[in-house]
Amino acid sequence: MILADKIIEERKKNGWTQEDLAQKLGVSRQSVSKWESAGAIPDLKKIIQLADLFGVSTDYLLKDEIEKEKIDTSCDTDCVLHRVTMEEANAYMDEKKKAAPMLANATTLCILSPIPLFLVSTFNNGLAIGIACTTLLGMVALAVFIFIKIELSPLQYLEQEPFETEYGVTGLIKEKNQSYQEHYSFCLACGVVLCILSVIPLIIAGCMETSDYVCTLCLAVLLILVSIGVNILIRVSTIKSSYDTLLQEGDFTKKEKLAKKKTETFTGAYWCLVTAVYLGWSLWTKQWDITYIIWPVAAVLYAAMYGIITVSYTHLRAHETGAYL
Repeated sequence: MILADKIIEERKKNGWTQEDLAQKLGVSRQSVSKWESAGAIPDLKKIIQLADLFGVSTDYLLKDEIEKEKIDTSCDTDCVLHRVTMEEANAYMDEKKKAAPMLANATTLCILSPIPLFLVSTFNNGLAIGIACTTLLGMVALAVFIFIKIELSPLQYLEQEPFETEYGVTGLIKEKNQSYQEHYSFCLACGVVLCILSVIPLIIAGCMETSDYVCTLCLAVLLILVSIGVNILIRVSTIKSSYDTLLQEGDFTKKEKLAKKKTETFTGAYWCLVTAVYLGWSLWTKQWDITYIIWPVAAVLYAAMYGIITVSYTHLRAHETGAYL
């Protein structure tokens, strides 16, 4: 925890507003606001006054290392947290910004991959179906290659391990996060609307009782619209997640990271099993236009099972911590 965060925490503990604290220190409210946003640092005299007002030591306010005694109550073993520098934080954000379109396009490949198979399935032509299956597997393989390449980043540990940030890093990230929020909200709305509207062609085709081939074309349009919407969502969400990761908020809090480490094995085994079932069922029945339904069902089941496992782990940790204390 940096000085700015400690001032905010201690001020709120005492039930003071920024105006109250400013009056006690003989400074303007704007000065207190700058201290708390890491836009400025109080001079030594004011730090001594702050320590007296809060009833803490100046070492506590100035040295981030003092906070390490309080941070890691949920670690399985005693550990020293890595300190993220400004250079590392900027490198991570730049890396995520570059990875966003790659991740989005790889996901788009996965969504679009069944389309050739859907289009030729109505012709009942063995060669065409074979080519379509090869195309599907090629697109998925390319997408997996991109996913793996992105995951091999040396800064990946920031999403998996608790860490500390050096002075000024948190303030910088908060500013970037706030300035990005408007663009993120707009793109999020556009992506969700596209996904919702994507079913309209299929609904119209169903109401008009069109041929199977027209329905298949409508299904292809649905997947194209969904892929565009998801592409937008992933692009902006990847950049937003880089801010959340460095701020250790949302899905990237210290507690969430520790829980995710315990569920990694389950996640890997689950999706490998789903893939095996999908390929086995599809190759056995030759009904590729039907077996794809396993993916949305598997996604819903995964969310439910992941939630149960995470909650169970959280309760177990709480129980163990309580028993230890």
